[in-house]
Amino acid sequence: MPLDSELAETLAAAAKAGAPRLETLGPEKARIQYRSLTFDSIPHGRIVPVASTEYIKVPGGAGELDAKVYRPEGEGPFPTILFIHGGGWVIGDLDTHENTARGLCRGSQAVVVSIDYRLAPEHRFPAGLQDAVEAARWIHTNLSSLGGDERWAVAGDSAGGNLAAVVSEVLTSEHTPPQAQLLIYPSVEIDGSAYPSRSQNARGYSLEVTTMDWFVQSYLGDHDKTDPRVSPLRSQNLATLPPSLIAIAEFDPLRDEGAAFGAALRDAGVFAEVVCYDGMIHGFAGMTHKSEGAKNAAEDIYRRFGDLLRSDISTC
Repeated sequence: MPLDSELAETLAAAAKAGAPRLETLGPEKARIQYRSLTFDSIPHGRIVPVASTEYIKVPGGAGELDAKVYRPEGEGPFPTILFIHGGGWVIGDLDTHENTARGLCRGSQAVVVSIDYRLAPEHRFPAGLQDAVEAARWIHTNLSSLGGDERWAVAGDSAGGNLAAVVSEVLTSEHTPPQAQLLIYPSVEIDGSAYPSRSQNARGYSLEVTTMDWFVQSYLGDHDKTDPRVSPLRSQNLATLPPSLIAIAEFDPLRDEGAAFGAALRDAGVFAEVVCYDGMIHGFAGMTHKSEGAKNAAEDIYRRFGDLLRSDISTC
């Protein structure tokens, strides 16, 4: 299928504007540019409506973290979802993923708790992971006060999907497993050079492979890329993971590893649905105000995940 026409226009406009690639800017300026392309570009009328929002603090690996709670319209109690934002472990925050968290809340009819974990290179691995794990532990023990019932899940996009998969494994090993996990175009194999999508979609589709290399170096430094805590596809404990929905995009360098992760989960006996969204690029869930196709795809993801959360599929 061809690239979504509205996303193609967005990419062409960015190329014409000559915006520098993130890896050439350094972390601080890259964060500013990323925010300008995400939260700052959303027209007021395109903010996804939810019943209420609330800023809170949650425990992290080295102190409190900023977090934001999104509550859906309707009668509760609802399931609760820990949402971990993407951005290559280097950029991204609560604001850049505001509409994604809102869409997940509205579409899945769940309380969503979005966390602002520590970023690299100031805080390299495992700082962000430690933050996500501590936040997950706290959320699991505070479901009722957040407005949820006993059902809870983890979700994340891109680098956040990477963290979400590892959080699921850690919490399951502690006998407090999430009921489901949502991984949106996740990074699950740091050394993914063997996958055709890495070369097919290396340039021109929002996420550049050179930018990915910068993200990885910033996050890991000299740490072993085969460590399953950074490449969860290499985990020996995939059979312990919860029922999963994995959303991937046709024109994304991470497409094939996301599909491979779903296949590995199924081989391990875990329910895993992999949905590839034709015509989409990496980051499309944050581009719903720029493309009707991206909006429809994101809404489909959230509806499917809400159905999974309320299904009778057991954890394995």
